[in-house]
Amino acid sequence: MNLFQLFKDGGFIMYPLMICSILVVAVAMERWWFFAHFRKQSAQLFEKASKLLLENKLNEAKGLAQATHPLVSNPVLVMLETKDHFSREIWEQKIARKILETQAGLKKFLWVIGTIGSSAPFIGLFGTVVGIIGSFDAMAQTGKSGFSVVAASLSEALIATAAGIVVAVFAVVLYNYFQTKLNSINLEFKNGVAEIADLLKK
Repeated sequence: MNLFQLFKDGGFIMYPLMICSILVVAVAMERWWFFAHFRKQSAQLFEKASKLLLENKLNEAKGLAQATHPLVSNPVLVMLETKDHFSREIWEQKIARKILETQAGLKKFLWVIGTIGSSAPFIGLFGTVVGIIGSFDAMAQTGKSGFSVVAASLSEALIATAAGIVVAVFAVVLYNYFQTKLNSINLEFKNGVAEIADLLKK
């Protein structure tokens, strides 16, 4: 039996599961691309900005940060632009807030994968319930029992259950992968910001 036939036999519940699958793939591709570029840009910014600060080229470092994606550059720009205007405590608080904003930006759309991972089994279960109701309805209308009467509805129920589980497992695996990757990127980013801050404190 091919996939198209399975999809057809699974009933109407296969359509929301298909939409869920498309959303998971779309978000995964977007986040993978964004994380890769974020990591590359942040590494370049920290490396080049550190060299410029060691040479006391503060304005050049600001220009470099302004030319970088805001999620990468905002904490660096804040520390460069406010260093001499606030006490160290307030200065560090401003940097910390910008880091939190960056972390929130990195998490963008991941809730979609997490939500689908937790809800897809229930969508499949709903299809299962509908299929079982259909099997009882078929028996009621024909006045007969037996596998031949309920086979189509039970098949729909089982396919819906399996599809929901497959989508959920796929989404949960991707969600855990991106959470692990996100933790690694956050650690690298915070360390990079801290190194720039240490240079400015000197």
